[in-house]
Amino acid sequence: MIARLTQNVSRKLLRPSFRSRVCRSNIAVRKSSTLTPIIPPSPDDFDLVSLFDQPQCNHRTRPVSVTGIFQHTHLTTPSAFTALADSTLVRAQLLTARILRAAQSRSELFKVVKNLDRLSDLLCGVIDLAELLRNAHPDPQWVQSANDSYEKLCEYMNVLNTNVLDVVLHDPEIVKSLGPEAYQTALIFWRDFEKSAIRLPPESREKFVSLSSEILSLGHEFVNQASAPRPAALIDASELEGLKDTGMGARLQRQASSTQKSLLVYPGSHQAYMIMRSAPLESPRKKLYVAAHSSTPRQIECLERLLRARAELACLVGWDSYAGMVLHDKMAKTPENVNYFLDTFLDRTAVHAQEALHALRLRKQSHLKTTSLPVIQAWDRSYYCPPEPPEPPIPLPPLSLGRVFMGLSRLFKHLYGIWLRPSEVLPGEVWHPDVRKVEVVDEEHGVIGWIYADLFARNGKACGAAHYTVRCSRRTDDDDEAGDLRMSGVEEGLLEASQSFELVKRHRLRGVQGEYQLPLVVLLCEFSRPSVHSGPTILEWHEVQTLFHEMGHAMHSMIGRTEYHNVSGTRCATDFVELPSILMEHFLSSPTVLSLFDTNGFSTDSQTGNNHRDPCHFIDTHSSVLLSVLDQIYHSPLALDSEFDSTAVLAYLTNTRSLIPHTPGTSFQTQFGHLFGYGATYYSYLFDRAIASYVWRHIFSSSPVERELGERYKREVLSYGGGKNPWLMLSALLKLPALEGGDAAAMQTVGQWGIDDSSVSSRH
Repeated sequence: MIARLTQNVSRKLLRPSFRSRVCRSNIAVRKSSTLTPIIPPSPDDFDLVSLFDQPQCNHRTRPVSVTGIFQHTHLTTPSAFTALADSTLVRAQLLTARILRAAQSRSELFKVVKNLDRLSDLLCGVIDLAELLRNAHPDPQWVQSANDSYEKLCEYMNVLNTNVLDVVLHDPEIVKSLGPEAYQTALIFWRDFEKSAIRLPPESREKFVSLSSEILSLGHEFVNQASAPRPAALIDASELEGLKDTGMGARLQRQASSTQKSLLVYPGSHQAYMIMRSAPLESPRKKLYVAAHSSTPRQIECLERLLRARAELACLVGWDSYAGMVLHDKMAKTPENVNYFLDTFLDRTAVHAQEALHALRLRKQSHLKTTSLPVIQAWDRSYYCPPEPPEPPIPLPPLSLGRVFMGLSRLFKHLYGIWLRPSEVLPGEVWHPDVRKVEVVDEEHGVIGWIYADLFARNGKACGAAHYTVRCSRRTDDDDEAGDLRMSGVEEGLLEASQSFELVKRHRLRGVQGEYQLPLVVLLCEFSRPSVHSGPTILEWHEVQTLFHEMGHAMHSMIGRTEYHNVSGTRCATDFVELPSILMEHFLSSPTVLSLFDTNGFSTDSQTGNNHRDPCHFIDTHSSVLLSVLDQIYHSPLALDSEFDSTAVLAYLTNTRSLIPHTPGTSFQTQFGHLFGYGATYYSYLFDRAIASYVWRHIFSSSPVERELGERYKREVLSYGGGKNPWLMLSALLKLPALEGGDAAAMQTVGQWGIDDSSVSSRH
């Protein structure tokens, strides 16, 4: 399988499993100042505000023309999408046949890397679109067509295999002809082929395909079970005495007293939330915690079968563990290096974490009026860490969605000479009336890509926030499609839908030689919808953070305009992809950046801001590190042990390295859904948080809107996408030659940096 072909960064990108709380007990008064915008307002600024804030101006439309999804004229019906998938499959087979015949012609060997990248783009163009539509389209028929097309093309890739790259990479003349980006693309493909049993005999190859299918099936089951409802807890009325929320507490007690029975309270419900946060007695909180973290034997068996199948697959292709196989082409390189990072990171945060735990023990001691410090249990966390929403560094007026987009556009113009501009939407171009379209404009090259913003909550739409890479950048004028059809004997009509689909994607950039496929991304969020009666969408601070995070991914996609699809934008190493998005959140800690949200400036006279975090922030970070450690253990050779017990492993790790002891009878691992999508790479978010924090402190914090710094970051990092070794990018950006090797010492260095991200959201 060419895993790289479907590295869909539209996935819901890594965030830690815990929401950090902000404590207002330590407030610092800021000096009087007035922040004024640096760039004068432009017509595009006000058009952005109107686009997102005025319901009557949902989007510009031209009622005469009618088109299909993303202006693909054929994509007007679900059946047309099915036809596109079928046509794409035929073209993929032709291109695959050409690649397989390359060894017979030296001139074709020079085209192998380009043709593999074309094959990747051909399949991903439909697969990634299908992934979006099945998560966002309101029409069940479209969703079904997208599902069928997705599975059909992914199945084709599961059996796709070729060793022709072995010939290419061992030919000095061909290697010399490859530019750095092309060579990096070739290496990525080759590593993926090696992971896909390319060197195995037929019977072992069949075993590999069988294990791959089993892993996919078990993974889907595991993810579904991870979010499945847990059993209710039985709570007596007497256990609810003194509930701090008197309204809810009184209602719950009346309900229990009237029925003279124990209440059934389901984990995840509002009642459960109130009890965990407000019940003075431990017993109801403990019951709910145990219920919420329980697992059925089937759920545990599913996870352990998944881990064993992964371990068997890794051994089949010559690795001692699944982690070893997966990390080989990541920044970390080896499980040992990941552990160096995690151990160093734990040491870096241990002092703060222990201090935080001591603060909670003092709170519990005061509450229980005991003479000695009590132990903090897992069910105490919410009670002794009352939730407070994250807040901006300075008090701000209500921020509308349009104002935040305006601020983003102005920030990008300062840093990169790039801004956002509303664009026309043709009838049929989008899947729902809520979707807005924005052009990304470069001061030198004109329009360089498009962002479709589907930002409002609705029934049937996928939950959470996500960045979907529907189309990546790549050069297209040297595709040599005629070579695919030569001696194929395929009727032209079979290819019509796919060829039309490809033609729409081609553009010319001002001042750039050649023809390019320009990036197209979609942002999905769950904000409240504006209306004539309620006015524009007003974002809470955590929603502003979310939008900045996702726009960080979007700008990576736009600026990483490589000639090869497979290394474009966010198609880079898993443990590097979150850096641009997390760094974007850091910009929200700057009052200078916040002033860009308004054309008149914000006054900060006598205003206050948070400069202290609640202790639970450090406890949550510590817990997140341990989840990364657990992920590594689960994907180590231990998974092949006949006595492997995932619950016992979790209990041992918790009791030996966690701040809070394991609760007998619980098995949280079956709800750790990222074990499937980010198996052996869960450390990535912490890793990129540490890097982003360092980059912010040492480059942007003192001059967050300086063009020279933005151009430096753009030139050294964003522009390469995945076309350059990330360690070399960081070394050049930070001027730290010691990082170039990306070895254990480099991983330890990043672990020593720690994190300083008071403005950064830490929730998934």
